Amino acid sequence: VAPIASAAVAPVASPVVAGGPPVAAWDTGGMQFTVTDVPERDRFEARDETGALAGLVTYQLTGTIIAYTHTEVDPAFEGQGVGATLARAVMDDARARGRTVVPICPFLAKWLTRHTEYDDIVVRSTRKVK
Repeated sequence: VAPIASAAVAPVASPVVAGGPPVAAWDTGGMQFTVTDVPERDRFEARDETGALAGLVTYQLTGTIIAYTHTEVDPAFEGQGVGATLARAVMDDARARGRTVVPICPFLAKWLTRHTEYDDIVVRSTRKVK
């Protein structure tokens, strides 16, 4: 996982879950990113205004259980809130779709410790996944 600086993000639009590819558009205070579910690649992608891939979160989906396995931010976009944007977008999407989240990705697991508003949909364990 590439190092990601935490940044406050504000939604520009409400998540679009059913009927359209974009999950959410986020303004991180200077740059806007659009997060889209790409189910054929088992991942969510964050792209900037030009369409450049800024980051991604991979997942494994089994019924209503979604395991987020990896978060990656392109080095050119580090420190611009892409990781936090992806985290919020994938968690909002999981909640909207009635999914239970298993945070395997260390970045997302750590992010969730600071965002307890998602505790009701997150599976916690006493074991650490390496």
